[in-house]
Formats: sequence, structure tokens, C-alpha cells
Amino acid sequence: MHTDTPSPGTQLGRYQLTELQGQGGFAWVYHARRDDGKSFAVKVLKHRYGSDPAFETRFRQEASLAAGLRHPNIVHIEEIGTEGGMVFFAMDLYPDNLAARNQREPVMAESDVVPIAIGVAEALGFAHDQDIVHRDIKPDNILFAEDGRPVLTDFGVARAVSGYVAATGFNMTIGTPAYISPEQAQGRPLDGRSDLYSLGITLYRATTGDLPFRSKDWFELARMHVETAPEPPRSRRPEISKRFERIILKLLAKHPDDRYPKAQALLEDLNDIAAKTRPTGEIKVQSGYLRESKSAPVTTERKWWRWWGGAR
Repeated sequence: MHTDTPSPGTQLGRYQLTELQGQGGFAWVYHARRDDGKSFAVKVLKHRYGSDPAFETRFRQEASLAAGLRHPNIVHIEEIGTEGGMVFFAMDLYPDNLAARNQREPVMAESDVVPIAIGVAEALGFAHDQDIVHRDIKPDNILFAEDGRPVLTDFGVARAVSGYVAATGFNMTIGTPAYISPEQAQGRPLDGRSDLYSLGITLYRATTGDLPFRSKDWFELARMHVETAPEPPRSRRPEISKRFERIILKLLAKHPDDRYPKAQALLEDLNDIAAKTRPTGEIKVQSGYLRESKSAPVTTERKWWRWWGGAR
């Protein structure tokens, strides 16, 4: 079994790894060149997961499902394979992502953020219509094509992990703590509205230059998602329009029922804000958007620790 990070020059099927670009909790990401000379991004599962038959099977199933999502705002997965005990998939290579742009441009203009939100909402609407929830919307997973079009990646990865955890009881981080929804923090069933909450965090970060909730303690951060009111974006950046602030706050509603019911409803408001055709007051934000669900109390510390601390 492999124990080391694959080195540049490693051949995986038709792909030669050329440069390590980064890594997450479950995989390494490389630039790679296919035998026909075309460049791709190749994601290689880390050995502790790729060598687990149950995880590998579930991952391949979810990656295959994600590969079937053909949409201009969703990354195209070219191939899923196994080579020398390493599980990988190759996908189209994009030159930039929102996380990198946030580093270069800590506070983005609303006029630049709204088109990104529209593209991501288009992708989510398409996936949600096929009952696929992303589960890990964050700046790292929003790529940009050369023409500036936002492209969402990593469909299926968090879902594979979620299914693996449910089947085995293995403690493993699901999602990214700064961007998880309240229901995700509690380990409750998820639907597309969880992705919309995470998109709200992403938009808040892009337009204000900071996250609404920060803590070095994962348990405390999870509690903040469930219980703490986000500071209104305009209190941090008065340049943000009231119209866009209302959209962000609606996305950040604590209870899923107080958010947009579907990505399509969000798209309508985003397209209207882009066209500036509707009065601000018509974008309704539930007056109790910070309310906790009576049916979803804060979970016990032990359960919170399983979902967050237990993964470290």
C-alpha cells in the first residue's frame, strides 16, 4: 500500500502528474498532462481512504453520479480510475478560484459578486433538481473559467463521505466548519437549502472581507452557526446595497424554512438585483430569520464532538 504523496512524474492511466496544487482532507490535487498533451486537474484520494474498499466503492459511485452532471457551471469530470492502488479522477483544469481571488481582492465589489452568485445558483438548481446536494460550498470549490464563468467543483465528495460515515459510524469531518449550515453542524438530514446557506456564507465573505462567524474551536464555531446572529453585511461594508444584504441574510436564516425554498427562487432575486428592476422591500426576509427550530434543538456536546472534534 502506498504511504507517500504521489510525486510529480507519476503516471495514472493516461495522465502524468506534473505539479501538486494542493490538498484537502481526503485528496491531493495535481496538474496533470494526458497522453494527448491536454492539461487536466487530477484529484487523487489519500491512501487511508483509497485503500478502504467501502470508502473507495462509495466514492467511485458518487464521482460517477457527479460525472453525469453536465452543466456550464459544473466542472466536467473526464475520467474516474484506479492505478497502482491509487483512486483518482481527472477533470477540466481551471486557472483560478474564488478562494485565490479573495486573497488577492479581500473585499469584492457587489457588481462582481452577483454574477458569481448567479452562476453558482444555476449550478445548484440543476444539481438539486436531480436530488444531488453538494454539502461543501465554499470559495475553494468555486472555480473560474478563462472567460470568468464560475464553475462549481467537488460534487459527490462530501456526499460520499456522508454516506460512508452513516454506514460505518466512522468519525470524519463533513463539510468545512466556517461554511456549514446549522443543520449540517447538528448532523441532521440535508437538502438543497443547506447548500444555499453555505453560499450565503461565501457571499458574505466575498463582499465584506470576513466571515460572519470565527472561532478556533470547532465546537464553538458549530454552535455559532446554530445560535448566533450574523452581523448584517452593511454594518461592515455600507457600500453593499440593501437589496443584496437582504438576499444574503435570507440565505443565512438559521431555519431552512426561512431561506429560499429552491435555488430557482434565489436566482429570480439575483437576476432582479442585477437588473435593478424590483423595489428592495420586495425581497422578503423572515422577521424571525435567526430563530432556532423547535424540532432541531442544539445537540449535546458528545454528538457535536463526533461530527467535528472526532475528525481531528
